[in-house]
Amino acid sequence: MRIATWNVNGLRARLDFVRAWLIEREPDVVGMQELKVQDADFPHELFTELGYEVVTHGQKSWNGVAIASRLPISVTDRGLPGQEDFGARLISAQVEHLNFTTVYCPNGKDIDHDDFPRKLAWYDTLIDYWSSRRDANEQAVLCGDFNIVPTALDSWQGEQADGHVFHSVEERERFARLMDCGLVDLYRAQHPDEQAFSWWDYRGGAFHRGQGLRIDFMLGSPSVRERLLDTRIDRDFRKKKEGLTASDHAPVITELA
Repeated sequence: MRIATWNVNGLRARLDFVRAWLIEREPDVVGMQELKVQDADFPHELFTELGYEVVTHGQKSWNGVAIASRLPISVTDRGLPGQEDFGARLISAQVEHLNFTTVYCPNGKDIDHDDFPRKLAWYDTLIDYWSSRRDANEQAVLCGDFNIVPTALDSWQGEQADGHVFHSVEERERFARLMDCGLVDLYRAQHPDEQAFSWWDYRGGAFHRGQGLRIDFMLGSPSVRERLLDTRIDRDFRKKKEGLTASDHAPVITELA
């Protein structure tokens, strides 16, 4: 079973790019973030043509999440309860025996910005949501763009970025609490010491200079960890393809037995 997560950074702008990726990589289930399209305008036809059913929680111009599946899928939750004012940022569905949730976590902008404490509060709500709704033996995945760099290894600046947004003590403490809900970072489970990134700024040639962050994660319950065969960051699809501009995020792909 091949599952994936990808912040597409605007589905309308990336539609042909996403189509090419789906054809080449053939994921069974993929969580997408930052759609920037409302539910009524979602391009279901393209996905149907490729054999996918898509469930969405969209929003005009901003945010938005979706799950595309080649397997039977049914929505269990749309939106993070109590955090509706922060936009469409969570959708959860049952895909056969797997509970699959994808999130687009708030950015926070800067530690001195008004959005920063709101980001922390959003994470507190996510932690409560996950811990209260998941059974310890459940096959569950939580994936998406988390907008947090868990350790210095996950940032091109290393420890020099400590204390800045994405790298702050407060954000890392929230991420650690989320992981304590019984989640495993599937990439780190397989590559404990490897520095790799999933996001690069469009500006300044950051991608080619290796100036990135690892902020897109595939987190799994212990029973999912037992099925883990491989997790990789699909850097090749951060590059332009036949004149098509990539998202500033690379997909993250996980293979499960």
